[in-house]
Amino acid sequence: MKYIVMLGDGMADEPLEELGGKTPLEYAKTETMDALAKKSEIGMANTIPEGMSPGSDTANLAVLGYNPRLYYTGRSPLEALSIGVDMKETDVALRCNLVTLSEEEDIPYEERTIIDHSSDEISTEDAAVLLDAVREALETETYRFYRGTSYRHLLIWDKGRVVELAPPHDHLGKVIKDFLPEDMVLRKMMEKSYDILENHPLNVERRKKGLNPANSCWFWGAGTRPALTSFEEKTHLKGAMISAVDLLKGIAVGAEMKNIEVEGANGGLHTNYEGKAQAAADTLLNDGSDFVYIHLEAPDEMGHQGSIERKIQAIENMDARLIKPLVEAMDASGEDYRLLIMPDHPTPICIRTHSSNPVPFMIYDSRKDLKKSWNYNEKEADESGNIVIEKGYELIDRLLNE
Repeated sequence: MKYIVMLGDGMADEPLEELGGKTPLEYAKTETMDALAKKSEIGMANTIPEGMSPGSDTANLAVLGYNPRLYYTGRSPLEALSIGVDMKETDVALRCNLVTLSEEEDIPYEERTIIDHSSDEISTEDAAVLLDAVREALETETYRFYRGTSYRHLLIWDKGRVVELAPPHDHLGKVIKDFLPEDMVLRKMMEKSYDILENHPLNVERRKKGLNPANSCWFWGAGTRPALTSFEEKTHLKGAMISAVDLLKGIAVGAEMKNIEVEGANGGLHTNYEGKAQAAADTLLNDGSDFVYIHLEAPDEMGHQGSIERKIQAIENMDARLIKPLVEAMDASGEDYRLLIMPDHPTPICIRTHSSNPVPFMIYDSRKDLKKSWNYNEKEADESGNIVIEKGYELIDRLLNE
């Protein structure tokens, strides 16, 4: 038996007037997921423990079966594992986004507005150039910068403190004054980064191309070195991770799962969907893995952008270009498999950030046909599935213990 988790990051949403009262998932053409749903059990799961922040960090830990209350030590340390940073026990890791702030003349830094948390999904190559400029000016023995992917990078603070910091995607369109760090060293570093990056030649070229400049660092997600139990020790399955995002890769490193790199997988709308499907099939059928976790970032990014059209496109791409070829490959192999499809959390268009609401899940077993009439979406999972998983980290038991 093989096991697959297909995770559409931020795919769940709220009913939208623009879509006739439907959610993007409900509105999208998802022929493959809807066909599978008619043979599957569907329901709702609470992936975010009460009182915890609705992030992809806590939610994906839960989907993998790790109770966030026990295992979560912060988002950035998980990303540090992916990048290969050997954190000391006294280190604190912070996410360093390259963001776009408004560029009015003659106003203080704190009066600027945050426009884009991802700087138009800046390429890793462009981001590396800008981060090098920041590193050259600001790095010290106490504060060290590390490159990640796209806009997502890291700051390691030697003998640091886990301070409260605001995620940039939670405050898009707002003046940043009330969301800056209380720690004055971090705050001054962010302010200086704007001075370094505002007129950097690469940003000058980005503006000419109609792209948002990556004109400031933004620190958030502080945490200490994590310690996860081995996934194989926990489940007795050899697991693999397919993701373009350092957070998920870091979770895999901590859980001693295999990380599979897919050329062209970039965490954006135009990622390599087919390549992810092929990689998943290959690792399950040819490379000895029992379990594969496929993470797709695009729906979440489009939710943060507030784009209904692109979020629908991301969901349709996942359905037609990732799930369909993967299911076809598994069916052609004759291998029995169970497939869990779900988001980690909602990223509603109306708020452009995460929420803690329950998410719809579907479990398909290639050996069974439950002969149902429902489709896969929030409304039908809530009304027709009649299954609610209150502790999201227990859902994996339902997948594995058929």
